[in-house]
Amino acid sequence: MAAELHVALVAADREVWSGEATLVVARTTSGDIGVMPGHQPLLGVLESGPVTIRTSEGGTVVAAVHGGFISFADNKLSLLAEIAELSDEIDVQRAERALERAKSEADASAERRADVRLRAAAAR
Repeated sequence: MAAELHVALVAADREVWSGEATLVVARTTSGDIGVMPGHQPLLGVLESGPVTIRTSEGGTVVAAVHGGFISFADNKLSLLAEIAELSDEIDVQRAERALERAKSEADASAERRADVRLRAAAAR
């Protein structure tokens, strides 16, 4: 059996995904970070961006995450997000409309959220 870490991706309103993984890649304020089993303990601030989880079964889970915290210790990784949604939950047409609306209103924050959702959906 390959080395694994337990991952919990939790949004303010629900548990988005939980399971065993071999690698998690997320964007922090210090840049992108990859966490594998045995990684040094870590506490950081999540930036908006896609989070990629390589599951122990060989699959990939991608989620759009908008802010929060990342914590790793004892092979347990917690991603505590303000907002998070799995790529297969994203309505691409709605996200495209939101991106266009945000651009026309010059709303940089809404534009960033829509862009992250579209990048996560594209990674399906």
